[in-house]
Amino acid sequence: MRNALESIKPGDWLVLLSGAIFTAWLAATLWHGGSADKAIIRSGGKIFREVPLSRDTLIEVPGPLGLSQIAIHNKQARIAADPSPRQYCVRQGWLKQAGEIAICLPNQVSVELSGSNKRYDSLSY
Repeated sequence: MRNALESIKPGDWLVLLSGAIFTAWLAATLWHGGSADKAIIRSGGKIFREVPLSRDTLIEVPGPLGLSQIAIHNKQARIAADPSPRQYCVRQGWLKQAGEIAICLPNQVSVELSGSNKRYDSLSY
C-alpha cells in the first residue's frame, strides 16, 4: 500500500482533487430538489386535495382505518397523526423539497410535495 501512495505524483493528486470537487458540485447541483409550492394529498389512490404550502393548516383525510392528519407549517408538510399500527409515515417527519412523499399504506393516505423541480431518484433514469 505504501508503494502505491508513493507512486502518485503531485499532478495526480491535483487531478484527483479536482475530480472530487467536480463530483461534489454535480451532486449538489443536480440532486438538489427545488422548493415546493403545493402539497398533493391522496386518499385511496385518488387526489383528495391540493393545497398551497403558503398557509399553515391542519387537514383531516379519511382512510379505511380512520382519519389521518396532514399538517402544513412554514412551507413544509407532514403526516402528523395516522391510525396505522407502525406509524412509519408519521415518523418520516417534515417534507421540505419538491418530489418528497410520505405514504401510509395501511390507511391508503399519502402527501407529496410538488414544485417546478423534482429531486432525482432511481425512477428518473
